[in-house]
Amino acid sequence: MRFLRHAALLLGISAASLSHAACESGLAERMHARLHPDRLLDERLAACKPWPGALGRIVVVLPMPRPSADPSATKVYDLEVLLVQRPDNGNTERDTVIGRLFQAEALDEEGVAIQEILVDTGRYALAPDARAFGLRVRYRGTTRGDTFASETLRLYVAQAGKLREVMQEVELDNESGEWNADCTGRFRQLRSMLSIRPNRNAAFADLVLARTVAQSRGQMQEDGSCAEQAQPAQYGTVVLRYDGERYRVPKALRTP
Repeated sequence: MRFLRHAALLLGISAASLSHAACESGLAERMHARLHPDRLLDERLAACKPWPGALGRIVVVLPMPRPSADPSATKVYDLEVLLVQRPDNGNTERDTVIGRLFQAEALDEEGVAIQEILVDTGRYALAPDARAFGLRVRYRGTTRGDTFASETLRLYVAQAGKLREVMQEVELDNESGEWNADCTGRFRQLRSMLSIRPNRNAAFADLVLARTVAQSRGQMQEDGSCAEQAQPAQYGTVVLRYDGERYRVPKALRTP
């Protein structure tokens, strides 16, 4: 059935790209040992990526689960986001932190599991002197009988020697479905495209989210076949504007 095919495909793609989040040459581990020697690092989720156009500059993300005495408690992560400068000679032992932001309780796994964290160095030119980078988080559902997967994005800017978050976590993509053994069920897919639109009245450009929601239903027919009916797609556009500190994000667009 289509619901099962969608679930297998989506989860398979996320699992296949796990390796992209890994940091080469032990950079994440070295930064963690230097900055947080008493904390546990989730090495599976740690992420690193070179910053295009800046020789030797690397974005590093250190996800650290918060300690808990309750093994059944929701796992919560602190994040340390770093800009690291590597010297021209490539000596990894002389890597220097030139920007950092510690975010307490930045991520959690309440009802979902974090599958991977990716650094996004796309062309987020928010102003002539401000180019942002993104942090994408992929989630998957943990409920049996249903399928759920989601991808979110945050944006960060480095200015005047400081690193700060300018857009909190926004859900871009989502796939969910639920069905029973006789094929009756429903499936929903959200896809978003983010673009930048100049705004002369603000320090940073506007962010424009074009969103498409597609839904379908499956139902057992009298002849025993399983039929699926797609509903008309819904289209919408949301404009996020900068208020001087960050982009204002409606609650409906936040984490899954």
